[in-house]
Amino acid sequence: MNKHLIWFTIGICFLFLQTVSPAIATTYRLTYSIFFPATHGQCKAGIAWAKQIEERTKGQVKITVFPGGALTRANQCYDGVVKGITDIGMSCFAYTRGRFPVMEAADLPLGYPTGLAASRVVNAFYQQVKPEEINDVQVMYLHAHGPGLLHTKKPVQKLEDLYKMKIRSTGLSTKIVEALSAVPVAMPQGSTYESLQKGVVEGTFGPMEVLKGWRQAEVVRYTTNCKQIGYTTSMFVVMNRSKWNSLPVEIQAIINSVNREWVDVHGVAWDALDDQGRDFALQHNNNIFELSDNEAERWKKAVEPVLYDYIDKVNTKQLNGKDYIDRLTKLIKEQR
Repeated sequence: MNKHLIWFTIGICFLFLQTVSPAIATTYRLTYSIFFPATHGQCKAGIAWAKQIEERTKGQVKITVFPGGALTRANQCYDGVVKGITDIGMSCFAYTRGRFPVMEAADLPLGYPTGLAASRVVNAFYQQVKPEEINDVQVMYLHAHGPGLLHTKKPVQKLEDLYKMKIRSTGLSTKIVEALSAVPVAMPQGSTYESLQKGVVEGTFGPMEVLKGWRQAEVVRYTTNCKQIGYTTSMFVVMNRSKWNSLPVEIQAIINSVNREWVDVHGVAWDALDDQGRDFALQHNNNIFELSDNEAERWKKAVEPVLYDYIDKVNTKQLNGKDYIDRLTKLIKEQR
C-alpha cells in the first residue's frame, strides 16, 4: 500500500476517534434531590426512574439520588434546581406558596377520585397551559396524590365537629381548612407526626398514604372520607435548564420517553400507597367515617369560596383562574 495512502488512512481514523469516541464515552453525572424519605413509595418510584434513565442511555447518564431532603429541603428544592445546587429535584409546588399561581389551581378541592387520575390530570393541565412560572427549569413530569382526606385525633363526622380544630395543612389546603371553620397550621409532612404526637395540631389533611408512608395512623385515630372535596397536591420533577441543554439531543429524547411513562408509574404507586395506608390504619384500630350525601353537600358548599377566592386572586395577576378550573374539572371528568 502506498505510504501516503497509509498516512491518509491513519489521519482519517484519528479524526474519527477525536470526533466520535469522546461523545460515546462521555458520562453525564447528575444529582437528584427528593424530599420523600428513602422508604417512601414515591421516593422508590423516583429512584426507579433514575435507574431506567441509566439503563436506556446505556450508562451515559448516571443519577445519584439524595432522599429525605438531604441536599435541599422540600421548600428549597425548586430553587435548588434553578441555582444548580442540585441537577434534578422532586417536591411540591405548594411548599412555596404563591410562587406558582397557575399550578395552584390543580390543588383546589375539585374531587379527585384517585392518584392515577390526579397525576394524569396535572400533567395534561400543564401541557395545555404551559405556565411561564416554571420556565426557568426543564420539567421532566408532574405527579399528584389521591384525594386529600381529613385525619384527626377525635372523631369528625359533621362540619360542627371541625370548629376551631387545629389542622395541619399546606398550600391551598390551608384555605380548605379555613372554609371548614377549622384553624390551619402550615407545615410540611416531615413535621406532622411529631406535631400530632405532641398535640401541636389535632388533625391533618392528606391522602390515605400518609397514614402508613409517614406513619401518621400511629398518632391519629379517625379518618373522615371527604372525597367529595378531595384535593390533591401536585408535585414536580424538574431539571436545571442549563444542565438539560448540555445533554445531547438523543439523550434528551430518551429521558422524555421515560418521563411520559413515569406519570402513570407514580399515579399507580399513589393508589397502591393509599390502599396500604387504609390497611395500616385499620390494623391500628382506627375508624374511617363516610360522609352522608347531605353532609357531603354541606362540605362542598363550604369550600366553594376557596374556588372563588382563587379566581379573584389570580385575576389580579392577569391570569384566567376560571379557565384553569374549567380545564381541570373537564380533565377530572374524563378520568372518571
